[in-house]
Amino acid sequence: MKLGELLAKAGLAGGGDQSVTGFAIDHRKVAPGTVFGAFEGASVNGEDFIRPAIAAGAIAVVARPEARVEGALHLADVNPRRAFARLAAGFFSPVPATLVAVTGTNGKTSCVEMTRQIWRMAGERAASIGTLGVTTPDGSVSTGLTTPDIVTFLSNMSGLAREGVTHVAYEASSHGLSQYRNEGLMVSASAFTNFSRDHLDYHGTMDAYFAAKMRLFTEVVAPGSPAVIHDAGDGSEWTAKAIAEAEARGLKVLSVGEGGTFLRLVSREPGQLGQVLHIEYEGDTRKVNLPLIGAYQAANALVSAGLAMATGVAPSTVFEALTRLQPVRGRLERAALNQAGAPVYVDYAHTPDALEAAIAALRPHVAEGGKLIVVYGAGGDRDAGKRPQMGEVAARAADIAIVTDDNPRSEDPAAIRAAIMAGAGPNTREVGDRRAAIAVAVGEAGANDIVLIAGKGHEQGQIFGSGETMRIEAFDDVEVARECAGGQC
Repeated sequence: MKLGELLAKAGLAGGGDQSVTGFAIDHRKVAPGTVFGAFEGASVNGEDFIRPAIAAGAIAVVARPEARVEGALHLADVNPRRAFARLAAGFFSPVPATLVAVTGTNGKTSCVEMTRQIWRMAGERAASIGTLGVTTPDGSVSTGLTTPDIVTFLSNMSGLAREGVTHVAYEASSHGLSQYRNEGLMVSASAFTNFSRDHLDYHGTMDAYFAAKMRLFTEVVAPGSPAVIHDAGDGSEWTAKAIAEAEARGLKVLSVGEGGTFLRLVSREPGQLGQVLHIEYEGDTRKVNLPLIGAYQAANALVSAGLAMATGVAPSTVFEALTRLQPVRGRLERAALNQAGAPVYVDYAHTPDALEAAIAALRPHVAEGGKLIVVYGAGGDRDAGKRPQMGEVAARAADIAIVTDDNPRSEDPAAIRAAIMAGAGPNTREVGDRRAAIAVAVGEAGANDIVLIAGKGHEQGQIFGSGETMRIEAFDDVEVARECAGGQC
């Protein structure tokens, strides 16, 4: 494809009859005919690698107007990330016909995976992209990032289309949205799950964090497309703001949940291995036996149902599919039963709001006289302000709380734990080694108790250090829980 054609498709100024062979943001991946994106990052400035990229064969460089480009066409733009994304989107084809994107603080992973499952049960060849990786009809490939870089993202989309995938649900993280890592494609429908404190180490303020999320509604999706928004009926100002942003763009708002008008959750009855949902849709109330526990799983299921309906799946098919949803890896996943018969759950909850939601999901399942035991921590080099808040939530909502390490990265693990303990109560103890903490919780749990191991979910390693000193030690909460339950800790 000629560079001039791509520029015209992207609505960018310029021309050229050079043949484009690919796109790259890493100069080491540049080959003759490549368009190179040079962006300023938090720790690395891509403009420092313009010369080696051109030496390797880059025919054009997308960079700020003040960047120095010699020996290749300088595609100057005050927002080079956005320009690069739009240019690259015209190169990667084909792409799946139906794309949906999910944003919000919690629930993105569950929603894209549940949407994929509903599509699959409706007979579509569907995939999802997010924290768990790329999940296709034929298997799963881990990517390690909720939203991969724009080149990987577009390449994945094109590859899925070539494999016959027609429907893709993907996570639109605040980092990905603010860095234009999922741009340029026609998004059929979008969703907003919820909003609470997270990633303030990157965004700085809640308003900036929310604005990053809202780019999905205000800039990424097609005008007039459906926007599924979860409304818990609690008067959340953020939910109201999300609805206002969607309506201002001209999107068709489909609200779901207790306060929803499209799919209204009338009531919810917890069961031993799931819950019964009574859902009002078009004036009729339907009974759905959802095989997942917890209020937030019900919320995720409703968002996914809304997305499926918004993309053409018959309501009767959607309601039937909800009764057959499978648990998502590391999301209230029952990992083991200890020797006393107490169930041990693993969840990805790593924010105060998510931790409280996970505890609330399990509380109805604790037998009379039993205790809810929670093991949790907080990540290093991340928003430090949420640490005492997590301590307060666990101390208030759990019967026994155990603070431990969770990806300390470059920080002193003891200092992180101390910050959490500052907000904790007398029912909280500190066990730094994560394996030892899990062993304590699993070993102490009686027949009427439940153990929740929160924070890492699907992750396979514990991260220490950063940059060149970073090391990842193999650690899987599910596997460790099973070993401890079997007396191997």
